[in-house]
Amino acid sequence: MAMSFDQYMRDMIQPMRDELTSLGIQELRTPEEVEASLPNASGTTLVVINSVCGCAAGQCRPGVAQALQHDKKPDNLFTVFAGQDKEATAQAREYFAPFPPSSPSIAMFKDGELVHFIERHGIEDRSAVEIAEELTRKFDEFCG
Repeated sequence: MAMSFDQYMRDMIQPMRDELTSLGIQELRTPEEVEASLPNASGTTLVVINSVCGCAAGQCRPGVAQALQHDKKPDNLFTVFAGQDKEATAQAREYFAPFPPSSPSIAMFKDGELVHFIERHGIEDRSAVEIAEELTRKFDEFCG
């Protein structure tokens, strides 16, 4: 029996999801999960907008992984997958104003307030190490 395109895509995307969830990042796959998690998160929160693009694979996910090795890290870790969990991603993006939709991207909140945002253009031309360094500076600034 032939594999459906949807199943093929799910199988292809799963390692990209696992790369973040294996770090302890909670995946938010529905608008309801976003609403139950983001507005109620106290302390510091990191939200990674995952993507299938090369800069997500080469810079964003590895940069986040390196940053999470740091002594200080956010209290809450979430991810949504742009292009895959479209409704959840759209709901999460409601909290990223004034920034336009961008994937991959990384948002950081403190007590519900957006305090830092790295747009795609701040990811695609930089190394994973540079992204990790920017994130760890923000972790030092905002995390307890």
